Amino acid sequence: MKRINEKLDIMREELRGRNARVMIIGLGSVGSYLLDYLMSAGDPGMEIRVVGRNGEKLQSDVNIVRVASMIRGQNRSRISICDHVDLNDISRIASAIDEYRPDIIVNSSRAYPGLKYGSISWQNIRAYGIWAPLAIKYTKNIMEAYEKTGSDAVVINTSYSDAVIPWLKGAGMAYPDFGSGNVNHLIPRIKMAVAQECHIKDDWNIDVTFAVAHFHDVVISKEGHTEGLDMLIDIRYQGEKLAVKLSDIFTKCRIPMPVDSKRNQMNASSNFEIIMAVLSAVRDEERRKLHCPGAFGEIGGYPVIVDGCKERVEAYICEDYFTLDEMRKKNRESIYLDGIEDVRAGVLTYTDELLDKVQTAFGVKLMKQVPFDEIENAADYIIKEIIEKNR
Repeated sequence: MKRINEKLDIMREELRGRNARVMIIGLGSVGSYLLDYLMSAGDPGMEIRVVGRNGEKLQSDVNIVRVASMIRGQNRSRISICDHVDLNDISRIASAIDEYRPDIIVNSSRAYPGLKYGSISWQNIRAYGIWAPLAIKYTKNIMEAYEKTGSDAVVINTSYSDAVIPWLKGAGMAYPDFGSGNVNHLIPRIKMAVAQECHIKDDWNIDVTFAVAHFHDVVISKEGHTEGLDMLIDIRYQGEKLAVKLSDIFTKCRIPMPVDSKRNQMNASSNFEIIMAVLSAVRDEERRKLHCPGAFGEIGGYPVIVDGCKERVEAYICEDYFTLDEMRKKNRESIYLDGIEDVRAGVLTYTDELLDKVQTAFGVKLMKQVPFDEIENAADYIIKEIIEKNR
């Protein structure tokens, strides 16, 4: 597997002579929203292929996006379908990738569709890390297929990348380049809160740099506090650092949100942001800052720069305000509260606190460690003993 900067340079060269190819694997609510947002870009230089199992459903979902985008006068990108792809079948995934040769792959699949896992976990154990084996279940198959094809596509993962990407990297597997969602969902809330607190009308000119893992995305968004943990955050307006009381800002981040699939508009938007940043860098020589979980195989969430302004395109973790060691430490503190003690050498280790909570809430004895070769068994066990008995 090539490093991200090599892939970006290859993409820049390739796109001098053809359209960009984006592949969306899984057309559930995240994938459907993403497809709609990509069509809204009205980009004739983009082609999109959706991949899934049910051809009839894929066609129906694609049709409504096509018609809606045409009504808006934005139907400029071509969409094609690759169906009969079972994500348990690595050879079939590889065939789909090999046939299309995408520049960007977005994995928006879910091992247990139609359910927000947090609807079970947050009210019972206040931790999301329990679901990591489900989040990685299809991602590892996609990355194994990716490696078999020799693809140079930039890969974006949608589900719990804070742990999934370092889990894959630690196992010596190919791993996604970017994760979407999680810390990214907090940035707009913070900007809106700062704008309200400081009476700023152009909140788009507020710059936030933040490093934290998934637990704090949830606890700040739902409860408006940080569970007593100091945050690693820098907030600026028009280049000047703002002196704001963070506790007040985080309190204002607690805003009502739907708990059904409409929430996936945020994750789809996060995917869209990453795709647009990558394409802007390789096609238009622009520089963008993102916030991505699991970036470069690191545990937790980080500020990331994608810079196309130089001769070679670069993507890297932003250390303008915090060192990488500081960010790593803060992310480990945050993800610990989410129930994950460590992800190392292909083994995910749960915290003892999470094991106790799961035993108390669900009457289930969770394994302390999940080695890479036990992911399938762990995922099936969690589905059978926790999800299906509590949904």
